[in-house]
Formats: sequence, structure tokens, C-alpha cells
Amino acid sequence: MLALSLSPATASTKSGVYATDSSWRRQFGLTKGTFATSGSDGNQCIQSSSFSANFTATRQRQVAVRAGWLFKGGEKGLDARAEQSESANEDILMFFFQLDLATRVQYALNLEQYDIAQQLRNKLTEVEAEVIRQQEAKRGSSSKSEAQDKAISIIRLRADLQKAVEREDYALASKLRDEISNLEADSLAASAKALVYENAQYAFRLGQKVKHKVFGYRAVVCGMDPVCCESNSWMEAAQIQKLARGSNQPFYQVLVDVYEDPNLLVTYVSEENLVAPDQPDKDRFDHPYISILFYGMDSAGDFIPIKQLREKYNRPRHELPINPEDQKDGDNA
Repeated sequence: MLALSLSPATASTKSGVYATDSSWRRQFGLTKGTFATSGSDGNQCIQSSSFSANFTATRQRQVAVRAGWLFKGGEKGLDARAEQSESANEDILMFFFQLDLATRVQYALNLEQYDIAQQLRNKLTEVEAEVIRQQEAKRGSSSKSEAQDKAISIIRLRADLQKAVEREDYALASKLRDEISNLEADSLAASAKALVYENAQYAFRLGQKVKHKVFGYRAVVCGMDPVCCESNSWMEAAQIQKLARGSNQPFYQVLVDVYEDPNLLVTYVSEENLVAPDQPDKDRFDHPYISILFYGMDSAGDFIPIKQLREKYNRPRHELPINPEDQKDGDNA
């Protein structure tokens, strides 16, 4: 198992840089030397993997942050920062890392730096294997295997139980019954988790603009889980137990518009606390991750997720319905 330690990125309206700790890179054995390639002039060039965003336009507008709710709390006495998720941010950063490594592999191949390309490809394979392992554990694929393993163990224990009864070893038989009961409960929970992920239904889609019902900020969906996958301490701080549907409902990774607040950035929000706008929201939306995760904005004001993001969550392309008026204008032309 690979130990990952991604530090939450921090945004600075002074520097405009969205920076991350490099410790998680080092744990994969990635150093600057790994990424060195020689240019046509013989000089060595190093590609940086930091992700930055230009907040100049925001600063020029001298935005007055509309985030009184951030410090006063919502109508339920909840601070919006309680829904910030370090694990959600780490998940996004790891996704960036994959994209970055894939780009570097192609860049090295274009420069015919085949040894470097192979090194990068090996690291990419290593990262992808870890990501798949984490996704399987999170989405229940491993739960399905776990349930199958427990079912085999139950069959063996029942055979042992039968032998214990035949020998009139009732103390052992009682112990085996308890073990079987515990395994059956664990197997049922694992099967239920796997089933939830397989049959997940979401009210919102990748790239869709939404609004928080309690805090009112605008956001864009960039990830989703059929149930809350955060830690117990996070759920307690975010008061998930007070939600009408609790933790057993879809939760979404959302990017918060920096115009609303430049420090909130990524939150993990329950489906019941999000709402889609009544009318297409074509207003400007600023966030340092937008240009990496999405191609751009569609005619309805939502963002178009890149192919890799759709594949990560196994989501189909969203096709906008044809507007009869637009079709009529096209026919007349």
C-alpha cells in the first residue's frame, strides 16, 4: 500500500498561486531530476507541476467577498468551512497529478527522450494502480470481493459447527455460532455498500452549476459519491446526522466560486443541500481548477467536463436538448 500525504492547496490573492506540498510527490519517488528533459538548444528544462490560477481579474474588480455566512454560520448554526474536505481536495490533486504525468510522458516522447518517458510511465502506472485501489475501496468493488471471502469463511465455519455439535462440544459450537453471526453481519454490510455504488442515482451531473441551500454560494460539481465517504469526525463537524437524509444520500465535490469566497474553494456537500438554478446561470465563475477539469462553458451556462473526468466517475456526456427556435433559425439559414 502506498502512503499518500497531500497537503490542501492554499490560494493567495496576493500571489495568485495555488500551491501544494511536494511531500506526496516524493512518496512516489518523484524528484525534479525525474522530469528533466533536454531541449533542442541542449539546455536542460524542468517542467513544473504546480497548478496556478490568475486572480488578477478578480483583484482588479476589487471584489467585496459576499461571505458573511462563512463566519456567522447558516440558519442551522453551521459554519460553511465545516464542509471543506481535505480528502476531496486531495482526490482532485491526485487527478491533476495523473493528467500531469500523462502529459509529461507524451512531451518526453515528442523530444525522443525515451529513457525519461519510461521512467515517467512507470511512475504513472504506479500512481494509477494506487488510485484504482482507492477507488475500489471507496466505491465498493473491494467490498464485493470482501463479501465473497466472508461467504466462503461462513461455509467453512458452518462445517466446523456441525462437527462440534456431533462431538457434543457445545462450548466450541457456541463460539462458532458467534463468529458466524458476526461474519454474516459484515458480509451483508459489504454487499450493501457494493450495491449502493452499482445502482447510484444522482440529481446533479459533472460540470453543473448549483447553489448551496443553506449558505447560498454558487458552485460547480466536479465529483460525486452515492453516500458520504468522509470520516466520522468530519461528519460530526459538518452535522451530517442532522440532515433529513443523513449520510446515506449522494454527496458532491463542488468548486466554490472565488468571487463568493476565495478561501472556501472545495467543499463536500449533501444532495439535499444543493439546488440547480431556475434559469441558466451564464454569469462569470472563477476558480483555479476550472480550466483543468473542464473544456469550457456550454450554451446553458454549465461546464463541460474533460473526458478523463467523465471516465473517472463513469458518467456519460451530457447532451443539451435542441432548442426548436435555434433549429428553425438554422433551417432558415
